[in-house]
Amino acid sequence: MKKIINTSKAPAPIGPYNQAVLKGDMLFTSGQIAIIPETGELLTGTIAEETRQVMENMKAVLEAANMTFEQVLKTSIFISDMKNFSEINEVYASYFKEDTAPARETVEVANLPKYVNVEISMIASH
Repeated sequence: MKKIINTSKAPAPIGPYNQAVLKGDMLFTSGQIAIIPETGELLTGTIAEETRQVMENMKAVLEAANMTFEQVLKTSIFISDMKNFSEINEVYASYFKEDTAPARETVEVANLPKYVNVEISMIASH
């Protein structure tokens, strides 16, 4: 049976989905964007600030499932402009140890929800 994971420390879903689903030992997260959970407002700052908010939102979802970034197996990063890759990667890298970092893909897309610059989803396991 699947368990729905939701926390007030990450943005509330804005559609027919949940922040994450736990099935057995596997956690599948929805994509997170730079919404400030306390206000529901979109963070509009530098690409580094936006990425940090995304990662903090993801951290809250992982914690709600009693997990950490150490347990992340795979991430998917969607960005609106590949020119932002190095700045996004620098912030992203600060949340992982290099020798245990997860598998990952980074894809440039035409648009993202609310026209943000970055969206990240993860798969983790206990």
